[in-house]
Amino acid sequence: MADPVLPSRARVVVIGGGVIGSSVAYHLAELGWTDTLLLERDRLTSGTTWHAAGLMVTFGSTSETSTEFRKYTRDLYSRLEAETGQSTGFSPVGFIEIATDAARLEEYRRVSAFNRYCGVDVQEISAGEVEQMFPIARVDDVLAGFYVAEDGRANPVDVTMALAKGARQKGATVLEGVPVTAVTTKDGAVTGVDTPYGHVECEVVVNCAGMWARQLAEQNGVNVPLQAAEHYYLITEEFDAISKSFPVLEDPANYGYFREEGGGLMVGLFEAVCAPWKVDGIPDSASFLELPPDWDRMGPYLEAAMSRIPMSNEVGIRKFFCGPESFTPDLQPVVGEAPEVRGYFVAAGLNSIGILTGGGMGRAVAEWVTTGHPTVDVTGFNIDRLHTYQRNPEYRATRTVESLGRVYATHYPDKQMQTARGAKLSPLHERLAARRAWFRDVSGWENPGWYAPEGAEPDFGEPTFGRPSWWPYWEAEHHAARNDVIVMDMSFMSKFLVQGDDAGARLNWISGNDVDGETGVITYTQWLDELGKLQADLTVTKLADDRFWVVASDTAHRHVETHLRRHFAGHHAFVTDVTGAYAQINVQGPRSRELLQSVTTADLSDEAFPFRAAREIDLGFARVLCIRITYLGELGYELYVPAEQAVHVYDRLVAAGPAYGLRHAGTKALASLRMEKGYRDYGHDIDNTDTVLEAGLGFAVALDKPGGFLGRDAVAAQKAAGPLRKRLVQVLVDDPEPLMFHAEVIRRDGVPVGYIRAASYGFTLGGAVGLAMIEADEPIDAAWISAGSWTVEIVDREWPCTVSLRPLFDPANEKIKR
Repeated sequence: MADPVLPSRARVVVIGGGVIGSSVAYHLAELGWTDTLLLERDRLTSGTTWHAAGLMVTFGSTSETSTEFRKYTRDLYSRLEAETGQSTGFSPVGFIEIATDAARLEEYRRVSAFNRYCGVDVQEISAGEVEQMFPIARVDDVLAGFYVAEDGRANPVDVTMALAKGARQKGATVLEGVPVTAVTTKDGAVTGVDTPYGHVECEVVVNCAGMWARQLAEQNGVNVPLQAAEHYYLITEEFDAISKSFPVLEDPANYGYFREEGGGLMVGLFEAVCAPWKVDGIPDSASFLELPPDWDRMGPYLEAAMSRIPMSNEVGIRKFFCGPESFTPDLQPVVGEAPEVRGYFVAAGLNSIGILTGGGMGRAVAEWVTTGHPTVDVTGFNIDRLHTYQRNPEYRATRTVESLGRVYATHYPDKQMQTARGAKLSPLHERLAARRAWFRDVSGWENPGWYAPEGAEPDFGEPTFGRPSWWPYWEAEHHAARNDVIVMDMSFMSKFLVQGDDAGARLNWISGNDVDGETGVITYTQWLDELGKLQADLTVTKLADDRFWVVASDTAHRHVETHLRRHFAGHHAFVTDVTGAYAQINVQGPRSRELLQSVTTADLSDEAFPFRAAREIDLGFARVLCIRITYLGELGYELYVPAEQAVHVYDRLVAAGPAYGLRHAGTKALASLRMEKGYRDYGHDIDNTDTVLEAGLGFAVALDKPGGFLGRDAVAAQKAAGPLRKRLVQVLVDDPEPLMFHAEVIRRDGVPVGYIRAASYGFTLGGAVGLAMIEADEPIDAAWISAGSWTVEIVDREWPCTVSLRPLFDPANEKIKR
């Protein structure tokens, strides 16, 4: 056979010919980038796509992005055959998810309400109706089913072949048997790829190498922390009682999904405790690979799954299949341009939903590559959310054991991953543990969620969608912040020291607000793109003309650092990540000034130390950067302490605290306090699809500052266009009993206008409170809001609620400036 003939140049090279790579190539060509080259090391589908189960399900996610991906994918698979002449095997036989306990019933009712808002026709059906549609299923314990008639199944190999054929028809080149041995770079940017058959020059690569993606990326220092794990399904012999017309049935409580396959029954499994495969590296020879099944380990899970279809125990087993699939630390895909190399994109780690999101994922990546601006919220799966230690062998081996099992777990609020813990510890960790902190995983940091009182252990208790056992502890911390003073360890926040002759000018260019004004002042600002949409939400403190302190959230760590480095290139401006070098101790509440004044000689009076002031102060034997700012809506201070002096400063504060009612508080109180005040959190209630004006942050952009800023023209144009029809609002449930978490649908006069992006419980306001982005066909202003009758759908009931553009707590900011 003759060697493949490669072009000398392509605009973009897609690496990997599974469903994702083929979809990316198809959509790049559809968007006009016909100079696209897809290189598959072996044969199309040979990695993990070929053995995928082929479920095509739109139900199940409370992510608008993921739900839209699923809807688009289903529609794409239904029309590809007419376009390409290649069948996808898509068969809309329907899909049923069953709930067999009260917690899953509540979860699925919450999910289905959101999915209906997104355009998925989910119907709640009875156990009897489940039995009518899937008559061989046992339904004696079924509380309800959730049915989508338009969902069903597809053939993964046929889907991939159709996408690849469509890509060729649109002008792309698809070559099999061409492994990429290296991605070449110069000055931190992609220049091409090497193969056994020659070099191909290119501007962009998209690593869609599936379970090999991590190893390929490591050659260029790109971080892709995914890990293959064993994944199982069983296929029975043929039997008469099964029918191709049966819907796909999922029974997560028993770890199984079921569909017809070749006249028999496929029983797929997502076990609670899985087995990672080849942590040391995926062999190059792992194409079309079957692994020997571990019958002993999988026996109990298989028995539980097959109990849903009793007849399956009486039919012979045709095949018990085990093959590798890739999973990520947080069960979100790894997508986007790598922080380490410009022009190096990744689309991998699909966590067993590559087929059912493949079309939407391919389209989003293609848009991202061609325009630089993804049109969907990517904050949850952007590659820059992940940290380099997460690709360590021990971390992958440990976390993957749990991550696959989370696919079918009940998704309780506040439920934490238990594996791969203790990766990052604050300097105060031992002190806080002695105070009975219950620790959460906050981007790898062990951080207190709340504290148990003396005489009680920090026990999370039984997970619930209701009020947990530790609710009173959380409530007490919340009230302490509102009435007295709290101390809070916020060392997990991302901290950067920015220096250089051009530092002020460059920061002012990428910041919407004026951050290069008076020395010793902190400024709240957003970073925008050219479209005026959000890229970051953070603070910049000017320490000197050539020295600045940038603080962002934990989830934005690498995103912010990459943004800084890329905008500093070629300028005398330098960024140093000092996150671990400084503890951050927040002292917040009406008595915070009194407490701090008792341990420092610095004058903390309002006249000497006004709101937004930043000064270095003495505190015991330490020099501390003290900034008067709050994220809770109270008088408060943030203390940035060199790590080696953090315990000393903490001890001094705690020793002085009893006279002022000092209480320790965790991130649950942080969430409830900031939500009452309507403070934003990028990646949760605002994201890259929102403009700064829609997010209600117009006050934090300085349209008139000399030199302008990145995105200024877009902001000015939107402002000049008149009243907004998309705006972020605060929502308070009028009744104190129901709880909101995320994705609850908001209605005005019975018409859905948006959903809760993030929520907590407002102990001061007296009810569940959240932030929702709403949209309308008319201008959204205070008069329009007050003229409507508002409700929020929680589980299966509409609850009256109050909606406001202004913070419902202290709207005039009197408390923070006193």
